[in-house]
Amino acid sequence: MMHLKHKNKDYRHNVGICLFNQKGLVLVAERRDFRGSWQMPQGGVKAGEEPEDAVFREMKEEIGTDNGRIISKIPGYLCYDFLEPTQYKGQQQEWFALLFLGKDAEINVLKEHKGKESEFVNWRWVPLQETVDLIIPFKKDVYMVVRDAFTPISEALSRGEDVHGVTLIL
Repeated sequence: MMHLKHKNKDYRHNVGICLFNQKGLVLVAERRDFRGSWQMPQGGVKAGEEPEDAVFREMKEEIGTDNGRIISKIPGYLCYDFLEPTQYKGQQQEWFALLFLGKDAEINVLKEHKGKESEFVNWRWVPLQETVDLIIPFKKDVYMVVRDAFTPISEALSRGEDVHGVTLIL
């Protein structure tokens, strides 16, 4: 896993979404293609699209709602390599922490998008610390950085505290 300050053309530009509920738990969804592997929502950034706009578009596409507010971001890009490279060696991700503002009933990971089957088959809220054990192995290093960086947010929310101005651990 690499932590880059600038984009690398060998990696696909992507956003990662660490969506917290009011209790400090994180949304994970079970992948359709790797049953038993869970991940946080993520997706590509389209040409000319701002990463923040991609976050809300991907939320809507993958979990059926964009009802959240960005509260923090990890500086730079976290990269991982694909098991079998395609036109890209892997993905470079900008990771955002968001606070979910809606109700669980708004979340729908089974919704088709543009005629394509959903990426996920199930979802749940889990402690941030557990995400590393749930993820597919080739993304584990990225999830360890995300977990460590966003732990102060998770802890503040679990204590019922305001998350504005929380310092990330980087």
